[in-house]
Amino acid sequence: MQTKSILQLADIKQIAAAAEAEALKNNWAVSISIVDDGGHLLWLQRLDGAAPISAQIAPAKAHTAAMGRRESRIYEEMINGGRVSFLSAPGLDGLLEGGVPIMKDGQCLGAVGVSGVKSVEDAQIARAGIAAIGL
Repeated sequence: MQTKSILQLADIKQIAAAAEAEALKNNWAVSISIVDDGGHLLWLQRLDGAAPISAQIAPAKAHTAAMGRRESRIYEEMINGGRVSFLSAPGLDGLLEGGVPIMKDGQCLGAVGVSGVKSVEDAQIARAGIAAIGL
């Protein structure tokens, strides 16, 4: 039997705080979402000034990254490259850059999804959050 690390509430709070700090440092109004390895919502915050739709998009990006075990931008790149069939993939709604899986020892612990600024900036915020727990 294998063992696997899991995200604890302290980890989630640390990721969220670091992601928020990155967003605030750059004056970016975003929503930040954290999910577990099954894509289930663990954390959602919408910073002041973030568009209401970002609170829907951020969890979708995180869910996609967790379920696919890869950054959500990979799906966006495949679709832009002509593989439009991914638009009909069941359960994957956040097919835009900004969802980043939380990986440890080759296992997915969950993902962070961010929405509200340019997609590359969303991903920057997500990565800053993940880096706060040393991953």
